[in-house]
Amino acid sequence: QVQLVESGGGLVQAGGSLRLSCAASGRAFSSYAMGWFRQAPGKERDFVASINWSGSVTYYADSVQGRFTISRDNTRNTVYLQMNSLKPEDTAVYFCNAVSRVVKPTALFASWGQGTQVTCSS
Repeated sequence: QVQLVESGGGLVQAGGSLRLSCAASGRAFSSYAMGWFRQAPGKERDFVASINWSGSVTYYADSVQGRFTISRDNTRNTVYLQMNSLKPEDTAVYFCNAVSRVVKPTALFASWGQGTQVTCSS
């Protein structure tokens, strides 16, 4: 199983940008489709974006389409989430995980990392 560590979160004003990183251990990283998820206080964890093993196919939740971009660098075992035009409703803890498929994915690993907090103020 791949171990995942998220980073890059922070406090940003509405309209601002952040870039999240998810560093993975293990040689199998490049064989997995990967995804970003987020969990706001008192809410369930929701899907944000996903990417196939090579980076050629991506998929986004409607709420972030056009504002967020997922990418990956298999040479660095890292997947990224570039977040632009942030809104207060984007405030959440962001997690990454391997996913079952790119379109309408589900998380593969039962164990999650610690996540990274993103807070967007109005």
